[in-house]
Amino acid sequence: MSIMGNNTEELLNLTVSGFHQYVLCPEPQLSFVSQNLCGMVGFSLSELTGSAGDRYGAMVHPADREVYREHMDKLKSPGQSGSAEYRLIKKDGSVIWVRDAAVSASLSHGTVTVSSVLTDITELKRENENLRFLNDTIPCGFVKYTCEKQPRVTYINSRMMEILRSPEPRQGESDYMEMYKNNILLMVPMEERNRFVRYLDRVCLGGTPVAGELTLLRMDGTRARVFGWVIKTLGADGKPEFQSACVDITQGHKTRRAEEAKRYLNALSEVYDKIFEVSTESNTVKCLHCSENSSLKKFEGIGVRFEDALEKWLLPTVEPEYREAVADFFTRHCHKMQEDEGKPPQIGYRGRGSDGTPRQYTGIFITMDRNVTLYCSHEVRESEERKALRDENALLKEGMKDLMMRFSDGIAAFEVLPDRQVKPLYASDNVCRFFGYTGEQWLSLTKCYTPLEDFVKYSDASYEDFDRLLRNGEAEFTYLDCDTSAERKIKAVCSRRETGDKTPGYVMLYAVGDRDFEDNGSSGERGKVSIRTFGYFDVFVGGKPIAFRNKKSKELFALLVDRRGGYVTSEEAIGFLWEEEPVNAMTLSRYRKVALRLKNTLEEYGISDVVETVDGKRRIVMEKVRCDLYDYLSGREEYARNFKGSYLTNYSWGEITLGELTGTLGER
Repeated sequence: MSIMGNNTEELLNLTVSGFHQYVLCPEPQLSFVSQNLCGMVGFSLSELTGSAGDRYGAMVHPADREVYREHMDKLKSPGQSGSAEYRLIKKDGSVIWVRDAAVSASLSHGTVTVSSVLTDITELKRENENLRFLNDTIPCGFVKYTCEKQPRVTYINSRMMEILRSPEPRQGESDYMEMYKNNILLMVPMEERNRFVRYLDRVCLGGTPVAGELTLLRMDGTRARVFGWVIKTLGADGKPEFQSACVDITQGHKTRRAEEAKRYLNALSEVYDKIFEVSTESNTVKCLHCSENSSLKKFEGIGVRFEDALEKWLLPTVEPEYREAVADFFTRHCHKMQEDEGKPPQIGYRGRGSDGTPRQYTGIFITMDRNVTLYCSHEVRESEERKALRDENALLKEGMKDLMMRFSDGIAAFEVLPDRQVKPLYASDNVCRFFGYTGEQWLSLTKCYTPLEDFVKYSDASYEDFDRLLRNGEAEFTYLDCDTSAERKIKAVCSRRETGDKTPGYVMLYAVGDRDFEDNGSSGERGKVSIRTFGYFDVFVGGKPIAFRNKKSKELFALLVDRRGGYVTSEEAIGFLWEEEPVNAMTLSRYRKVALRLKNTLEEYGISDVVETVDGKRRIVMEKVRCDLYDYLSGREEYARNFKGSYLTNYSWGEITLGELTGTLGER
């Protein structure tokens, strides 16, 4: 029996989701069913109303029938309203979640009817179940935020608020959670913010998730270490959004850092007599290591104020004429008032040992993290220093002899004093000829020092060329090969045991190139260098792998290959090679060394021309190499099966290109 007028029925059929009516007899029966409800559950109107019994109740999931029964019991009296969430089993056997909002009324003859509207909440429940699974099993902090330049938080779960230590807002105080929600970057420390933004850019552009560790700023001023991941997806409003889930690993991170610091301290204690921990956060100094007979032994592990440590621990052992310099050095670097020059700051001074005798000491600052540095000092034992120097010279000479045996076609080494006085060490006949000397003349030169102008005056290269070598640290010349009567290239590298121009320099010259590859034709060059990117990254020259001596220089080469001929700037390369470190003087200096090592390695194998450098930017010259990636992307049929699903397995940043390749694999 329907209690609806025709117009009302039409309206409910078209606009009200899942509308239906019960008559509450001893056993409830459906008196009206809208077309919306039929479409929602897959049953026809006749199937729901044409047979006796509670057909709607039969669709309720067995596990939810108690919830449904309690919901109906609340509606037995007229004028009641209520809602409940439960599952319905559709005709095809699938299950949907619904929210049932109902109201009861009394008819003129006393019969109670219930009008009910259903809302399909399946997707919402599924999403909540996923979040609940994460919370129950890991548990995870979960955040949703916009893809804007200053991302805004649209959802944050309770676990994430616990990780961030969100306080209850008090009257007159800032609501930190609202600040964090308006700009998620406030959660990330300044020194890690650039890395986090690069991760978001990578996810946004590449469409692939990124995972890793990150430090977060809690709202109470402390820091948390989390492991998590970021994905890009569509939000409920259909707009792109980021979603991040993370696990708090702060305690494990602290334990790991403490163990690493302990191992590092043990290694330092083998070299330094005294080691002090300086904390800029608490303005304290703590003695971590000293000799057994030191007066500081009883204070080991006890932190004191910075000023007290300087006056009572350090300066009393320093000779008076050095105290002002030591105090200034210690104060400046403890409080980091002097900019980092890319190397640990050091100082030499005279002090007195425990027996009262004057001795030479060296002090050095080593940075542990943003708040902690170590000040280490040790006595410079002159006899040991001289012995080490003699041993090093002996090793150098033996090394020269070994190199001479292996590279007799062109190598030399000589020492250059700060005043440009030169003393040759070794040279092959080819290089003697390059400098314009016979073997006997060269031998006589090894017994004394000669002014650089006189030493090079018979050479084809000018004095300015050699002066530039000493200033820049490297140069390249040509020489006549005695065996082949052909011109060949020679590489010169100048290095120093210590930094600065006031220490002796040692220049090594060696041949560049390989006689096996004299053909400069493009096809020969391309066949000579082959690169493997599918799987682990490796480079082969003439079928033999290059033995990179430095992991970062190999990674830099892989980055150039991945860029496919595009230029890579220093800043971009640093962002990939040292993802957790900002671009500063230290990382730029480190990158230049890596780039120089890569250049030297390529020159050693005679393939320096495969990398082109312009104004500090580098790129791979694709025409001069054979690469499985380039072959695959050419679209030629014979290379279509090269890619098997793995790419640059050595390096995490290769995931972006891997995502592109996986897409092309699906298309093929």
